[in-house]
Amino acid sequence: MRVTFLDHSGFLVETDPVSLLFDWWKGELPALRPGVPLYVFASHRHEDHFKPEIFALDRWKDEVLDDGNRDVYFLLGKGISLDLPHRRRWGISPVTAGKARVRQGGQTLSLPQAEIETLSSTDEGVAFLVTLPDGRTVFHAGDLNWWHWEGEDKGWNRNMEVNFKKYAEPLRGRKIDLAMLPLDPRLGEAGFWGPAYLLETADIRRFLPMHQWGDFGFTRKFLEKYPAFTDRTVPVERTGQVFEF
Repeated sequence: MRVTFLDHSGFLVETDPVSLLFDWWKGELPALRPGVPLYVFASHRHEDHFKPEIFALDRWKDEVLDDGNRDVYFLLGKGISLDLPHRRRWGISPVTAGKARVRQGGQTLSLPQAEIETLSSTDEGVAFLVTLPDGRTVFHAGDLNWWHWEGEDKGWNRNMEVNFKKYAEPLRGRKIDLAMLPLDPRLGEAGFWGPAYLLETADIRRFLPMHQWGDFGFTRKFLEKYPAFTDRTVPVERTGQVFEF
């Protein structure tokens, strides 16, 4: 499994049977391997997770796609509309629109090279759990996180905690080979709570932090607070960084 950190919450995960592109809106996309299907995920419509230009991947040739004939599917979180006005505005052809699926939490979709489950999010859209043909699993949380903001109403923060734990419950005890989880420095130490809870709840083998707004040193602070997660945490230090698992 080869993983490229594109920027913010964007990752390209390349496996033998399929390439998975998550929440790409910024950063350089590497050339993709010839003939390998591409599944493009956009967890929700926020501009730091989604850009309409992803739909051009269905027609790119040469520089990124080998011949324009590969299988491309688009998995979109609820709230990303593909109604006629949006399709016209974004230049999406009927053929490309036919390769897109808008998903809500709690759904399962079988594609030729992966089984895709969606979880509800504490913000917008969904989180994605992808099971590959060999049984390996990849989880991208999108904005599913324990959002706790200082100065926010106590009831709001308490409701966020309850919803986060409820939405994360399907992951309890699940083996996840690679998880991309928000570790957001804007929350201060409360930014540790979401990934720590998921690392305790699921059997996560490798954790890649995301949604750090360029503050990559926040991972070090997280591990100082939770040293037990050191062996499973893979620090992200720069855009374009490549990992092999």
